[in-house]
Amino acid sequence: MPLVTRVTDLIGNTPLFELAATTTGTRLLLKLEQFNPTGAAKIRMAREMVLDAERRGLLSDGGHIIESTSGNTGLGLAVVAAERGYRFTAVVDHHACKDKLRAMQAMGTELVYVADDGDDDTLATSAREDLAEEMAAARPDAYFTEQHNNDANALGYYAVADELLSDLERVDILLSAVGTGGSLFGTARRLRELGRPARVIGVEPEGSIAFGGPGGPYWQSGTGTPPGATIGTAVDYSLLDEGVKVSDVAAFATARAVARKLGLMIGGSAGGSVHAALARLEEFPPGSTVVTIVCDGGEKYLDTVFDDAWMSERDLLDESAEAEVLALLERYAPAATENLVGAR
Repeated sequence: MPLVTRVTDLIGNTPLFELAATTTGTRLLLKLEQFNPTGAAKIRMAREMVLDAERRGLLSDGGHIIESTSGNTGLGLAVVAAERGYRFTAVVDHHACKDKLRAMQAMGTELVYVADDGDDDTLATSAREDLAEEMAAARPDAYFTEQHNNDANALGYYAVADELLSDLERVDILLSAVGTGGSLFGTARRLRELGRPARVIGVEPEGSIAFGGPGGPYWQSGTGTPPGATIGTAVDYSLLDEGVKVSDVAAFATARAVARKLGLMIGGSAGGSVHAALARLEEFPPGSTVVTIVCDGGEKYLDTVFDDAWMSERDLLDESAEAEVLALLERYAPAATENLVGAR
């Protein structure tokens, strides 16, 4: 790594981790985006949205960025704003991870809550976005990055496709969580532009409405589209081959099982994607390379997904579900892991 002078110079070139492999040669690889600054993928698109706004004259020196965020986008914008001399206001709710909120404040971010009741930790995406838009309209120097409907969101993930193709001969199946849609569809669009298209499978929580079906509450943070929220333009259905839903119980059981088995901490939404991939790994054509973008690490969810009391209070703790995932991890252990166990 060369000497750098900005935190954003450290974005990208994140590692690939082989989580599972079948006897027919199909592999499940994780693109570990927690190795970016802020420990998340969304700093990629945060930087691109700000640079795009500068190019279009929407942000001037000393300007004010406003965004609705459940945490990771806000962390990315906090870094970029600090580097480039902007004020940043994050419109948040109490569903967000407390450590993410504290980290944003540490970087000078102003937090505005959509509700004053700290005991209400339900997801309030629609209310956040409405308030952020209202605040930006009332401030002449403010720019609402509006991540769900910002073309620069997906552009921020073009580098993910470039990095994948520098490390792999091909990506046959790209299977990842869909929140704003930028990471999955930006990566997929770039792969197609490069003449290396992949089958695209989107994953959302049960209760999310992006792929149809009844809406309802869910606890997977930073992903999905809750009832009442508008599906943003970053969700590009023309690139989607299949959409699947995963329950909170299955998603969180997977994240917890991966941590226990491998010492690898992944977030809840990544747990949903990994669960969807493991459950059907043998259904994919033999020799397939399946890639999941892990948008952040599990260290941010120690007081939720990895806290037995929090999980039990919400009827999310399911030891049998964790055991099922552990069995799949044992079954599909990559050859390198098997050799290591044998050597002991």
